[in-house]
Amino acid sequence: MKNSFLETIKCVDGKIFNLGYHQERYETVLNSLGIKDIKKLENYIEAPKIGVFRCRLVYSLDEMNVSYHEYKKREISSLKIIFDNEIDYSMKFTHRDEIDKLYAQRADCDDILIIKNLLVTDTSIANIAFYKDNRWITPKKPLLEGTTRARLLNEGKLIKADIKVQELRSFSKVALLNAMIDFDILDTCTFLI
Repeated sequence: MKNSFLETIKCVDGKIFNLGYHQERYETVLNSLGIKDIKKLENYIEAPKIGVFRCRLVYSLDEMNVSYHEYKKREISSLKIIFDNEIDYSMKFTHRDEIDKLYAQRADCDDILIIKNLLVTDTSIANIAFYKDNRWITPKKPLLEGTTRARLLNEGKLIKADIKVQELRSFSKVALLNAMIDFDILDTCTFLI
């Protein structure tokens, strides 16, 4: 689909997770494009009854496609710091060429940490949070406002703040968050330049 968008939704043993947050983001995208024909995502999802699946819901202005993929978590323990002041991924586009080009620069690291205007944003696949002074902090300006991030902010489990690249080593813990891994505290995390 040309000019298409994506929602990645976690499904476990027939249960659909955080659908309200996915519905909200879907509606926000369509509203920003002036589209008034809003569908209920739940009408398009039939989660497999056994197993952990990534529901890939791709939509454009005039169509919607749903596919299911068995999910296997990617282990991450190192992040390559990549600077890009021009990148824009404010909507979850299926077209990820900018992110893919940055990801290709990761060398031997498991993933990348994108820095925009000297501020931490996201990894290639997840929002990020850091622990300091008895609180979890997530970047105020992520590349993409993820659904898990939105839920955890609403629940008061995260706070937003600008995180400068030079502050990275001052945090005691790092967590990645997205629809599939929820809030995953990394056992170890190395930042490489």
